[in-house]
Amino acid sequence: MGQMIRSGNEAWFRVEDASAIGVARRAAMALAGTLGFGQVARERVGIAVSEAASNLVKHAVEGTMLIRPYPDAPAAVEALALDKGPGIADLNRVWRDGYSTAGTLGIGLGGIARMAAAHDVYSIPGRGTVIGMCFTADERPPRVSRVSGLSRPIGEESVCGDAFACFDTDETAMAMVCDGLGHGELAAEASRRALRTFQEHGELPPVPLLERLHRALDGSRGAAVAVARLDRASGLVRYAGIGNISGWIVNPEGRQGLISLAGIAGRHSRTLREYTYTAPPHSMIVMHSDGLSARWDIAAFPGLTSRTPAVVAATLLRDAGTHRDDACVLALKVTP
Repeated sequence: MGQMIRSGNEAWFRVEDASAIGVARRAAMALAGTLGFGQVARERVGIAVSEAASNLVKHAVEGTMLIRPYPDAPAAVEALALDKGPGIADLNRVWRDGYSTAGTLGIGLGGIARMAAAHDVYSIPGRGTVIGMCFTADERPPRVSRVSGLSRPIGEESVCGDAFACFDTDETAMAMVCDGLGHGELAAEASRRALRTFQEHGELPPVPLLERLHRALDGSRGAAVAVARLDRASGLVRYAGIGNISGWIVNPEGRQGLISLAGIAGRHSRTLREYTYTAPPHSMIVMHSDGLSARWDIAAFPGLTSRTPAVVAATLLRDAGTHRDDACVLALKVTP
């Protein structure tokens, strides 16, 4: 099945004052060191992350950063900067002129792009910006990822009760989102059980896999769980879920909802059922827990479906996420 891309090891930072810049820089450089980056490569990561964090402090509203191993290449560092600030009216000017906003280190987004092995930016004037950066020890770009996800705990919790996982190959992809009931350690343990079961049995069709997940969660707090299997050649999506995981097939013109049945995996459920759909080329499958409102409208995000899965997931988490619950969102491209 290939490597499993999953939640875990995410470190979230509020970036609201100057002291947070050093915290984010040190965390990114420390992670790079554990992944085998040399001194020069670590410093490159630190400079780019500092610049992104400085921009958040100077201009952002609700600025946050996520730093983690790159899910699709664990020997790389991924950093995401999210804000609800003024946005960038002309991204082409930012790259072309090496534009740097006042009060930052002076390298600008163009400098960040040169230091990162891969990068992506999505910005809407008046609504904010999401910057995705990936760093490798040798500066070679990682393979283009077709799937990514984010999980964020409620408030000051240190663990998240929501989780995602995906096996992705050129032919098929199998994705799961799990929302452990409540939050805290007991919810996180339910999601860890689901992740272990998915890793062991992710080759199964959706309903047999969901049955395995239901049994594995027996005795836990229980969870809402949904799984989707994508056949890339045909665009066929097979979907099954228990509980309030939201699933969508998304394209620039709109979205189609995917059906989950009522219940709680590990406790009680109705007879499980698989539903089939056809995803158009260049669409995406988006799955998320109820830590995100289901009322988001893709028409309010012009051009978002062309961005990388990590930036798509981060944008939806920023704008549809609630801080009153754990949150998790996964974005899977149907075609590269």
